[in-house]
Amino acid sequence: MIFIGVSTVIGIYNFKIKGAFVGLQRKLPIYNVDTKDKKIAISFDASWGDDKTDEILKILDKYNAKATFFVVGAWVDQYPGKLKIMYEKGHEIGNHSNKHPMMTKISKEEMIKEIDTTDAKIMDITGKGTTLFRCPSGEYNNLVVETVEATNHYCIQWDVDSIDWKEQGAEIEYNRIIKNAKPGSILLFHNNAKYTPQNLAKILQNLKDKGYTFVKVSDLIYKKNYYIDAAGKQIQK
Repeated sequence: MIFIGVSTVIGIYNFKIKGAFVGLQRKLPIYNVDTKDKKIAISFDASWGDDKTDEILKILDKYNAKATFFVVGAWVDQYPGKLKIMYEKGHEIGNHSNKHPMMTKISKEEMIKEIDTTDAKIMDITGKGTTLFRCPSGEYNNLVVETVEATNHYCIQWDVDSIDWKEQGAEIEYNRIIKNAKPGSILLFHNNAKYTPQNLAKILQNLKDKGYTFVKVSDLIYKKNYYIDAAGKQIQK
C-alpha cells in the first residue's frame, strides 16, 4: 500500500487552502469525510480497562454495527482474548501506539517503534496488521503525521468526541454526539468509560432512525485521489 502525504496550507491570520496569505505547510490527520451519504464511523479507543467491553460488543451486535477499535499495545498484552473476540465479530482493529506516549514528545525512531510493536502484537492475535493509526490523546504535528504515513497507516482523528472519559453525565455525552453527528463523521468513544454502554444503544437507535448507517473507518475514508482541508475534512478530488 502506498500513501501520498497530504498537506494543508494554513494562512497567517486564518485557515486557507488558497489565497493571498503566505502559508505554512501543515500536515493533518483525517477528522471526517466529505460525503452526501448518511454514513458514520463509530470508533473506540482501548487503552485502559475492559469491564464494559462485552456490553459494548453486545450492543453493536444488536444494531449490526461494525466499529473500529484503536487499541494500545499494553492493553492488548492484558486482554488478548478480547482483541480476538473484537476481530472475530468483524470489527476493525486500529493501532493506538504501544504505551500511549505523547507522540510529539518522542523521536521519529521511537514513533516507528510504538507503531510497529503494536502492529506485531495485533498481527500475532488476529493474523492481520493495521492500516489505521490514531495518535494518543489526539496530539500530533507534521513529523508525527509524516511518520505515521511512512509506516503505511492513515492517520485518523475524529470530529465528534463524546468526551466520555471525563464522565460528566450520560445525558451530556448523549447530546454531545447527537447534536454534532453528520454524514462522514467519525465518532470517538472509549471502551471502558462509565456512561458509554448505556448511551450507545440510544445513540445508535437515534442515528438509525435518522437514516444513518454505521461503517468501519476504513470503509468511510477515501484511499486515493483525495485532499484534506484546513478543518481536517477528507475530500475526494
